[in-house]
Amino acid sequence: MLTVLACLVLAIVLAFAAVIAFSAPKSLPPMASVSNAFEGVDFQDLPPKQLFAARDGEKLALRAYPGDPLRIAMLIHGSAGTSASMHPLARALQAHGATVYALGMRGHDGTGRSGDIAYIGQLEDDVVDFVRTLGPRPPGQHRTLLGFSSGGGFALRFAGGPNGALFDRLILVSPQFPYHAPTSRPDAGGWVSLALPRIVALTALNRIGIAAFNALPVLALAVDRKRLAQTQLTPVYSFSMLRSFAPGDDYLGDVRRVNGPLDVFVGASDEIFRAEHYAPLLKPVRPEARVTVVPGLGHMDMTIKPAALDAIAAALG
Repeated sequence: MLTVLACLVLAIVLAFAAVIAFSAPKSLPPMASVSNAFEGVDFQDLPPKQLFAARDGEKLALRAYPGDPLRIAMLIHGSAGTSASMHPLARALQAHGATVYALGMRGHDGTGRSGDIAYIGQLEDDVVDFVRTLGPRPPGQHRTLLGFSSGGGFALRFAGGPNGALFDRLILVSPQFPYHAPTSRPDAGGWVSLALPRIVALTALNRIGIAAFNALPVLALAVDRKRLAQTQLTPVYSFSMLRSFAPGDDYLGDVRRVNGPLDVFVGASDEIFRAEHYAPLLKPVRPEARVTVVPGLGHMDMTIKPAALDAIAAALG
């Protein structure tokens, strides 16, 4: 009996080891609507990249757009993105009077280890560290956290968490919710490839406190890999990154816990998420949340096209 049990345990261990070792995300052809999104966009007035030190000493990227010091907006880019990818939206918010900071999240934008972080939750610590660089909060200052796509899921996670009170308003633009949410399309409409067996195995190991394999890649993004040096996009995410740069498991609980007003914007023609499901999903949980569906716009259009930029800027108040 003991021999049978030992063999069973060994078989399970070997199966886990095989899944962890050999299950990897598949490379994808570039998704044209994302890869070509910024063709024709003017980046001549892009502010220079600045760096700030996180608590571990790592230098992280941001771009600053000065405006009213009492109206702060902090922008979080989407999956694979950079601080520069938020430039059109940052300029629109600055023109509306705000001081805007577009962050390049750790593991992106040429900082840290590409597509990886040291531990699950490190990105939230990085946001706290950046807010500390702003110094003491002056009376009357209002702070908005804005996240796009995966950055929207992360922004929701942050705003619904223990440090959510650092901000007074949350704006989500085409936000990612978990794969089982009604807003999700299979494989994000062709934007992602997931190594599901590896994700399941690593999730099980993390539940028993084993995080030694969390740097393994589990997600590939449909970026143009021939242009990575030019675009600085991030093509692959580790398990730690996947679990951090995303909404929390209790994402609807986070919707309830968000401090201050909540605005959601999505393009009616979004090819990655299902625009028509945002309002029915969120309104029962947060009746006062404002969900705006912008006609005729796709996923990336929401950070580029004037109709979206004007609507989002108006939400700052």
